[in-house]
Amino acid sequence: MAESLKDKVVIVTGGGRGIGRAIAIACAGEGAKVVVADRGLALDGSSPDFAVAEEVVSAIRAQGGEALATGESVAAKSGADAIVDAAVSEWGRIDGVVCCAGILRHRPFLELTESDFDAVIASHLKGHFLMYHAALSRMVEQGSGGSLIGISSGYVLGDPARTPYRAAKAGIVALTKSVAMAGAGHKVRANVISPIADTRMTQASQLPIQAQPEDVAPMAVYLLSDRAADISGEVYSVSGTSIAIWEDPHERRSMRNPSRWTQDEIEANIGWLRAGAPAAQPPVPPLPDSAKPTAEPDA
Repeated sequence: MAESLKDKVVIVTGGGRGIGRAIAIACAGEGAKVVVADRGLALDGSSPDFAVAEEVVSAIRAQGGEALATGESVAAKSGADAIVDAAVSEWGRIDGVVCCAGILRHRPFLELTESDFDAVIASHLKGHFLMYHAALSRMVEQGSGGSLIGISSGYVLGDPARTPYRAAKAGIVALTKSVAMAGAGHKVRANVISPIADTRMTQASQLPIQAQPEDVAPMAVYLLSDRAADISGEVYSVSGTSIAIWEDPHERRSMRNPSRWTQDEIEANIGWLRAGAPAAQPPVPPLPDSAKPTAEPDA
């Protein structure tokens, strides 16, 4: 058995299936003691089945690892607190959390209901917040640092049939970057993995994906390990054998006017502003030379 996570206590929410399952098993294989937190829900959040988490625990123990299962909900503060408490009660500490839990309501935008939106946001974005809050509080008390990993999505933009899911996954990036700043003074780092893999969620959209959940696990293990002690506030895409790092959102171009813009001036220059390649001046200069927009492309 490898040793990169030896004696570390790691929680994996949504650890019963897909990417969460692959990460939980990989962590155990690297010597971690693993809490598999999974309610065993159907994709839409119905039909809980605790046997899903127990099966992963059995698989880990069969390989000589240590694990326990919990079926608490990450969408409730009491549930998130109970998950962290389970780890501390069993092994005395918490060193890492990977937040994979979440549901999906896959339907056209105009068919979505408020309850659909609330349920998806609660399981993903709120679930990340509550797990981060519970785990970071405990890590600060311990004084020994730790690692928090959020799971976004390789398909974070577009797809009107997954609007709440996309909104939650985009929010997880901003949330995690804020948590990285909150944890910096306590040696607690926080990063995001944005995976593409063949899971129940991608299969629901009939997306042809060759990458497997197991392809994501090495990056998660690395970020949990002491090897990544100086990495925080970053977002990594993982798809098959490809790993990429994200840039933060930034302004692509800007233009200035010596006075408040009019609608006519905006209309005359908006094409230049929206252009993909930086240009010295807009193609149609309706303004006096002194008032022409200036490009400020980012390097």
